[in-house]
Amino acid sequence: MELRRGSEPLEEARFAWEEAMFGSRRGGTVIGNGLKIVGNVTAEGLVEVNGQIEGDLHCTSLIVTPKAQIVGSITAERVVVNGRVEGPIQGGEVVLKSQAHVVGDIRHQSLTIEKGAYFDGRAAQAHGSNGSQLATVGKNKPREVSREANTAAE
Repeated sequence: MELRRGSEPLEEARFAWEEAMFGSRRGGTVIGNGLKIVGNVTAEGLVEVNGQIEGDLHCTSLIVTPKAQIVGSITAERVVVNGRVEGPIQGGEVVLKSQAHVVGDIRHQSLTIEKGAYFDGRAAQAHGSNGSQLATVGKNKPREVSREANTAAE
């Protein structure tokens, strides 16, 4: 069985991870190819971005496709990025797919970064109200501490 969306076939793998993450109901909002939104976007449910957004995006679940671009902050329970994002991401479950290009900090409960994804920013794992653990990726890396210096400090 070949799955189609309009005239384009869907890859079985894409369908599988989307169904696993977002459930079998696909409805939601689609920001199509060629559409550019300047301003903030707020939506309930799933938002799939194929176009461009210059502004903040708040939704329940988000898919950023390979040709999409978002310049602004993202807040969602579930975020899958396979396109370009410039700005902070805050989400429960965040996945950076192989074609993702993210410049900005990520605050998350769960973060997955696939091979090939580009990420320049800081990642902070949220632990409810208990604070966070920080991990730094990209140009703001902490200086390297030698084993001797670490032992001397103890």
